[in-house]
Amino acid sequence: MSVLIELAVGDPRADTRHVSLADAETIAEIAQELGAKGLRLVDRADGRIALDPSVVGSSLAGRYGGLAYAIDAPTTRNAPYNLARRVLSFDRATERGVGLVLRPGTGDEVSDAVAPDPQATEPAERWSEYVDILTALWESFPREALLGDQEAAVVADDARIRPINHDGRFYRVAGPLDGPASAQGRPAVLVADTAALGWERVAAVADAVIVDEADIAGADGALTAALEAAGRSRADVALLARIDGSGDPVRLQQWASESGVDGFVLAPTGDPASIVDVVRRVVPALAPSTRTPLRVALRRPESTEVGA
Repeated sequence: MSVLIELAVGDPRADTRHVSLADAETIAEIAQELGAKGLRLVDRADGRIALDPSVVGSSLAGRYGGLAYAIDAPTTRNAPYNLARRVLSFDRATERGVGLVLRPGTGDEVSDAVAPDPQATEPAERWSEYVDILTALWESFPREALLGDQEAAVVADDARIRPINHDGRFYRVAGPLDGPASAQGRPAVLVADTAALGWERVAAVADAVIVDEADIAGADGALTAALEAAGRSRADVALLARIDGSGDPVRLQQWASESGVDGFVLAPTGDPASIVDVVRRVVPALAPSTRTPLRVALRRPESTEVGA
C-alpha cells in the first residue's frame, strides 16, 4: 500500500502546517528509511504560500532518491508548456519518481495574451484542457527518439518527435517538448479536487485521486462508475485517503479495505517532532512500498503495466 507524506515547506513560525527545509530533509530521510512511497509537496497550507514544490522536491531528491515526489501546482500563473517541461525534467532526473497534482485555477499572462476564446473562464473546463496538453507534450518526444549516435552525428530521430499543435478554448500550444519522455512514460497525474472538477473529468485522466478522510464514504463507488463510463478500469486508478495519522494504524488498514482505499496521503500537523512521531508510528504498519515507478506503485496489484 502506497503512503505519501504531505508537507508544506516554508516559514514554520506562523502556523503548524509549514515546516522548514531542514525539517523536511529530516522527515524525508525517515520516510525513506521506513518505506514510504514518497512525499506530496503542496504549494500552500492554511492560506499561506509555501516554497515552490518543484524546487523543494528537486533539492530533496538529490539526497533521497528512494522517494517519489508528487508536487502540487495550479493552472494559475503556470503556462502549460513551462510546467510540462519543468515536471518532466524532474521526472527524468529522479528515474520514474514524479507525479503532478494539478490544481484548477485561472490562467497565466503568457497564455492569456493569445487565448483563443477570451470569454472562456470556467476553471474545471480549463483544467481538463490543461491536462490534455500536458499529456500530449509529455508524449511528444518519445524516449526511443533520443539516439545519441556519435558516429553518425545524430542526436535524435526527429521523425518521431511530433508537435502537438493544440488549439483549444483556453490555450494554443504548438510543442513539442525539447527533451525525451521519462522512464515511466510520463509523470503520474494525481487529482485532489474532485468536488470542483467532478468525477467524470477526473476519471478521464487520473492515475490517482486524493480524497479527504471525511469524504471517503462513497468515493470508491463514484470513482468506479466514472471510470466505467470513461472506458477505463478501476485497477488503473488509485484512491488515496488523505489522513492526519491520529488513528490506530491497524484500524486504518481495516478501514481502507472496507472503503476501497488503495493508499494514503499522510498529512500530520504540529511541530516537526510531532510529524516525525506520526510518520514513525503509521508508515511501518501500512505495508511499506517498493522502489517501483510511481505510476505502477499507484495501481492495484492486478494492474502492473505502464500504459501511454
